[in-house]
Order: sequence, then structure tokens, then C-alpha cells
Amino acid sequence: MTGPSRIVVSIVAVVLLGGAAAAFAIVWRPAIAAVEPPGPQAFDAALVKRGRDLAAIGNCSNCHTVRGAKNFAGGLPVPTPFGTIFSSNITPDAETGIGRWSEAAFQRAMRSGVNREGQHLYPTFPYDHFTNVSDEDDRALYAFLMTRQPVRAPARENQLSFPFNQRFAIAGWKLLFLRHGTYQPDPRQSAEWNRGAYLVEGLAHCGACHTPRNALGAERSSAQFAGGDVDNWHAYALNDRSHAPVPWDADALFAYLRDGWHPDHGTARGPMAEVVSNLSSVPSSDVRAIAVYMAGVSGTPTPDRKRQGEAALEQAKASSVPASQTNTAGASIYAAACASCHASGRPLPYGGVNLALSTAIASPDPRNLANIVLSGVQAIEGERSPIMPGFAASMTDAQVSALLNYLRARFSNQPPWSGVEKTVQDARRAQTAFLQTSPAPRSPPADSQQREKP
Repeated sequence: MTGPSRIVVSIVAVVLLGGAAAAFAIVWRPAIAAVEPPGPQAFDAALVKRGRDLAAIGNCSNCHTVRGAKNFAGGLPVPTPFGTIFSSNITPDAETGIGRWSEAAFQRAMRSGVNREGQHLYPTFPYDHFTNVSDEDDRALYAFLMTRQPVRAPARENQLSFPFNQRFAIAGWKLLFLRHGTYQPDPRQSAEWNRGAYLVEGLAHCGACHTPRNALGAERSSAQFAGGDVDNWHAYALNDRSHAPVPWDADALFAYLRDGWHPDHGTARGPMAEVVSNLSSVPSSDVRAIAVYMAGVSGTPTPDRKRQGEAALEQAKASSVPASQTNTAGASIYAAACASCHASGRPLPYGGVNLALSTAIASPDPRNLANIVLSGVQAIEGERSPIMPGFAASMTDAQVSALLNYLRARFSNQPPWSGVEKTVQDARRAQTAFLQTSPAPRSPPADSQQREKP
């Protein structure tokens, strides 16, 4: 081999070795030593209580609890475009949970998405938001989870195809999309606004549902809060692209998040119902802060937007809305199944929302309306709350489709939807899967101090 050839080979070898070393450094994370599971008495009661509120804000129980199973024991299937990922057991069980995790191991999982053994975690666990959580709040969450009932529940195997089933690939995803560093307050804003921003961008991880994602499953930062998809529901846009007939303000957001409904906006449904159920147990100051921040995200309505909202409210106050003359099947179904509540004039939560104010009807996506007609709104045990029967068992797909088209034509000024019957079929299939795997409706835990609804 000539001298120049040896030089080229040496350079290539150095590059390859350097690349391999860099790849190893990016992928490899050391294990953190196991600890003996700390007993509940090891944690201050006030710290545990703080952690309970933070876990409610983060909606932890609903992502880590399977219908009918023990709280926080994991196993909930999370569908993604790349396959199904199952949530983990975060009870303090020593063998199948996080009982042998030190606080440092827990904090690394929250900040970097790496478990105690050094494996990269899939970003269905939203550590891209949890990087914003402070050390103090991580400590409180750790204390809360370590004082839960240990549950032996081995992890379920994820259903992912190659290469998505290779955890080392997540390291590359993190290089592209994970930004480290806790939330930094904006000195131009109020303390309440900053508190709301810290919660929304951190533990509450609102953007995980309400922001569209790119082809690699990361949130599109250029379209923050522009609406997203979760569990066959459409998470509405929360910015200035909102399709709500009446613009949201901080007071309306606070009432909706605290009570689960608002007279000008309707009732929380689907995954959002779980969110507001958890928020009902946390300090009202935190819910108010979230509302203030999100009202700032949506911004001050334009004059045209204000006029549209005022027109919607006037239409809602009118004694009647002109009925469609073309969809007689939908009109008949509405009169028989819906009008007795939605046209009764009874206020929420005991009457149905005035459909002229329904975001589900005004939205460009009919999925949410299909879901609510099929599944209804379930009563919450021990609380005075909205309720609506589901019609999955009593209406065919064709009847539900006729009703949806009728509601769109009569109660909105938007163009007709396309593909409604397929949407209804998909919603029915998704509802069946959800009922088999979702968290079961349950009373608040004894230590939740859930407040009574008005």
C-alpha cells in the first residue's frame, strides 16, 4: 500500500472510529444504582400532598391506569403512528414498578427520558415537557408516587415494528427535538401568567394533545396549540385558530377547567373530561393561572371575531333556529333524540348545551361530534354533573351520519363535512377499543380532597 493510500485509510478509520464513539456517547446512558424501597414514613406529609396536586395537574393516573386495574400500575395502550406503546408501572413495587428508583433516577426520567437501567424512554411519556419541571416539584412527585400502594404489574411488550422497536433510535429523536432546561419566567408578564406558563408548558403538557405533530412524532413548534389528535378525538386549537363560536377568555377557561363545562362552550368530553376531573381537585389558583396563560395564547379577539361571537350568542338566545328543509331524516332524529334537552332552555349542566354554541359542530373535523353522539356524557359518581345518553346501541351508522349532517347545517354557518359516515364507523370502532382498555370511571381517592361541584 502506497503512502497516500495509507493516509486515506487512516483518515477513514479515524472518522469511522470517531463516528462510532460519538454515536455511543449519544446513545449510552449508565444505569443508576437501585435503592431499597423507601417506606411512606420517609416522606413529609406536606411534600406528598404537594405531589398529589402536581400528579393531578399532570393527569398521571389516567395515562398510567388501565380500566378496572389499580391506580398507576401502567399497561394502558397508547396508539401512535408507529405502533402501540404501553404505559409503565409507576407504583413503588420493587420488582415491576419504580420502588428501587432513587430520586436521582426519577429526575433523570423526567428530564431526559431515560429509565433507571439506562434505557431511553419513548416520548409518549412527555419528557419533552417535563424538562420544564423544577427540582422541587420533581421531588414532590417522587414523594407522592413512592407513597402509593405498590402493585405488581409486569410491563407489557410494546407493539412496534423495526426500527421503532429499537430504543437507541430514540437518542437520535432527542438530538433533534428534546430541549433541556427548566422553565424560565418571563419578567414582562405577571406572576400568575408565569405560573400558568410553567404548568402548561411543563407538567400539564397541554401541547402534547393540542399541537399537531410532524412525521417523526414531535410537536410542530411553528404550530403550537393549533390543534392535534389523541385517541380518535380532535384536540381543538387553543390559539387564534380556534373554531369555538364564542371566543374564550380567562374567566370562561377557568370555569370550564374547574367545573368541566361552561354555558357558552359546552361540556368537556373524551380525554379532556379526564383532565378537568383531575383539575377539580387541585388549588383553584393553579387552575386560574392556567386559564390566564391560555387566554394569552389565544390572544385578544379581532373585531370580526368578536362580532361572530356576539352573533352566535344572539342566535343561541333566539327562541328557535331555522330547521333544514333538505335533511328530513336528520331533522326527525334530532326532534326525537336531542331537542328535549338541547332546545329546552334549561341551563347547563342540567340542560344540553345550546348547539349554536357547540365547537364540535363548528369544527372542521366531525370526529368529536360523532364520539359524543355515540358515547354520550357519563355521570360522575358523587357529583352534580352534566349527563347525556349515548346512542351507539340505538342508532345505526347511517342515522348518526344523518344527524351529524343535520346539526352541521342547522347550527353552524360552516360548509358541509365530507366523509361523515366513515368518521362515524371509525368512531364506533375506536369507542369499542377504548371501553376495553381505558381507565374505569372511579370515585376520587380518599386523600384527593375533591371539592364539591356547584
